[in-house]
Amino acid sequence: MNDGEEAAQNNQGAAQVQVEITGCPPEDAYTVFTALDTLFVSDRAKDDAPRDQEGAGTAVWAATIDVSEAPAQTAPRRLTGPVTATFQGSYWATDRLRAGLGSAFTVHDVGSTSGDQEQEVQLRLDNCGA
Repeated sequence: MNDGEEAAQNNQGAAQVQVEITGCPPEDAYTVFTALDTLFVSDRAKDDAPRDQEGAGTAVWAATIDVSEAPAQTAPRRLTGPVTATFQGSYWATDRLRAGLGSAFTVHDVGSTSGDQEQEVQLRLDNCGA
């Protein structure tokens, strides 16, 4: 993609990705969110640490990530176990988010659903080298 195409993508609001994390301990969700916040711009406050959910049910932690700028550099992060993350956004934005996370984690594609302008991608994040 050239600079003009990238600018057009950004101007259309296609640079935001909805992120949902579930099925992991809160500290692992926090590790992923802090990595995302280092790589890109997030709507989650830096001190908004995920917490255990009381009662029955599965906790889902969410954020909106702006990937309009190229990802910053980040070091590999440590997880206690694999983390499942679901991304929803334009093809360009979800690809940029996936690529950025590759510096912090080993990223495995689990599945995706494609639409006309957007896709939903489910990834499994592991410690680098896993």
